[in-house]
Amino acid sequence: MTFRSGFVSFIGRPNVGKSTLTNALVGEKIAIVSDRPQTTRRLIRGIVHREAGQIVILDTPGMHKPKTLLGERLNELVLGSLSEVDLIGICIPANEPIGTGDKFILQQVLQVNQNVFLVVTKTDAANPAQIAERITQATELEAELNFSWKFVVPVSPVDKTNLPELEVEILNALPEGPALYPDGQLSDQPERELVAEFIREAALQDLREELPHSVTVIVEEMNLRENRDGMKPLMDIFADIHVERDSQKAIVIGKRGAQLRAIGTQSRVRIEKLLGMRVHLNLHVRVSQNWQSDPKQLGKLGF
Repeated sequence: MTFRSGFVSFIGRPNVGKSTLTNALVGEKIAIVSDRPQTTRRLIRGIVHREAGQIVILDTPGMHKPKTLLGERLNELVLGSLSEVDLIGICIPANEPIGTGDKFILQQVLQVNQNVFLVVTKTDAANPAQIAERITQATELEAELNFSWKFVVPVSPVDKTNLPELEVEILNALPEGPALYPDGQLSDQPERELVAEFIREAALQDLREELPHSVTVIVEEMNLRENRDGMKPLMDIFADIHVERDSQKAIVIGKRGAQLRAIGTQSRVRIEKLLGMRVHLNLHVRVSQNWQSDPKQLGKLGF
């Protein structure tokens, strides 16, 4: 049997279902999910192991018209990765018409890599007529922009519709080659980054509209607690939640610390599953004034 392997990027506007699709294909949660724009801020590599091959997925930040230096850097991060992958999946939701933003992203992608395929996402939220309309619109783009989709697959990670078909199409389009990662490895993200992302995901769930863009998380320390002879291992984690203003800090902490405790409780469950051990999570909220537009602070925060 021919074994195939390679890198695939999922690209699209914010909140079109790229991270949900990545998690569904990998079979484990390796990318955080939220209905807030700009949820994904890193290149997340998820690894799909199949008998016929190995797919390494790059889940990318949603491309958008940037309003901050952070936004500019996220767009640059996405575009800079495109020439290095074997295939690019353009993600467009079935329940929304293809718009100028989708067309702009496709034009940007085609300048550096024409190995593109279309994933019509969120088919569970659309009717058959809407799905057919998206595919028709996508076909019209081929003539307008003078390119050809490698293949087109409508999918729903929610009810698993067409996920096996998407895997087969991707594998058939990848080059022959050996496995790129050991069997069983689902991501190459450092544990510290995944922990920070799980904390940010919990923070995003209940925060007001103006806050999500302003929140980022840095894990300062992860230490296995010593002197626990005969007891189960325990990981002490110290993390800072950064916001841009004092008023935002008050919101994240909440009345008598209720919101911060909820963030800790929700994220701890996911972190303990990731690490396979009990966790003591110590969270602090810090104000980093206008960090999204400050080059020095962006550097310190890993952007």
